[in-house]
Amino acid sequence: MGALKIQLHFGGGAELLFDKIKKREVELPALKKYLPDCQSEKWRIRELLVWLRDNLLKERPELFLQGESVRPGILVLINDADWELHGELDYEIEENDVIMFISTLHGG
Repeated sequence: MGALKIQLHFGGGAELLFDKIKKREVELPALKKYLPDCQSEKWRIRELLVWLRDNLLKERPELFLQGESVRPGILVLINDADWELHGELDYEIEENDVIMFISTLHGG
């Protein structure tokens, strides 16, 4: 499978961790080229989080990631629906998906 174009949106403060950019279109490389040892043939949210960490996350990864997933307090929407409805980390990303990461945590 070749490159995959998707849209990423960051809000609620999550954009501060990604160079203050709220929206971006990205082209994910062929998965096997990026993660040769990956067992999956298709990009899933699980692999996307690794790619985000390696390529777009600019600061304080502990505020976005916890283990293999997003940390509690980060709402993930896939095409405007909660990722829980799509299988969370195992959702297979499709061309032109819109994936949103919204922080519900607010410092004080």
